[in-house]
Amino acid sequence: MPAAHCGSRPVDRGTNSSWLVREFKKCNMARGCLCCLKYMMFLFNLIFWLCGCGLLGVGIWLSVSQGNFATFSPSFPSLSAANLVIAIGTIVMVTGFLGCLGAIKENRCLLLSFFIVLLIILLAELILIILFFVYMDKVNENAKKDLKEGLLLYNSENNVGLKNAWNIIQAEMHCCGVTDYKDWFSVLGENTVPDRCCMENSQGCGQNNTTLVWKTGCYEKVTQWFADNKHVLGTVGMCLLITQILGMAFSMTLFQHIHRTGKKYDA
Repeated sequence: MPAAHCGSRPVDRGTNSSWLVREFKKCNMARGCLCCLKYMMFLFNLIFWLCGCGLLGVGIWLSVSQGNFATFSPSFPSLSAANLVIAIGTIVMVTGFLGCLGAIKENRCLLLSFFIVLLIILLAELILIILFFVYMDKVNENAKKDLKEGLLLYNSENNVGLKNAWNIIQAEMHCCGVTDYKDWFSVLGENTVPDRCCMENSQGCGQNNTTLVWKTGCYEKVTQWFADNKHVLGTVGMCLLITQILGMAFSMTLFQHIHRTGKKYDA
């Protein structure tokens, strides 16, 4: 009787047939599970890659059509909505490509690269979260100061994106200025605010009018929005964390199997 193999483990010729049947069934089951894992990982990362392509396309469109849209901070002019979407889309696309190709080709180098990229992203997220909570007061103080300095660029010709961003957020969130409506006085003149600060928006309504404008600052409104939606944001963050951990676990499982057997499965 010839030797039977499961991976790289031989079985002696004298082994009884019933034991061999059980071993072959175990081997086939293991192959089926890992083959299923391979294609699940491929499909998941294919969707991930397509989402990254979509985000990259949206970011490029924003950059071309809207300029520096949502660039609130003069200290970080590159930190705009368009650039953030482009950066996130690129990272998602590259990560999805590594996982997708590594899974379908059963390439150990690509699978290891996918694992390392996910690990770096996970560690960076954890470090940023820890630093944010440790230095929360300082972050809030510097953010308010920087946003107020950004107001000075509101009417400048090369910062149309900043003006549009402030108009949108003030109209949508019913707020005015960074801390309150008085922040605009040093920018637009005494007792003058943007028209979008008015409770009933109309042309020129912000001129010499501080009675019918939103009194709450936009920074407070935004922080309140995050506080009101912390459960939703926490759930989304937890889902992302679990997805990253599962991706790392699946990639290492497939990597270890390929390393152990030294060959690919026929699938």
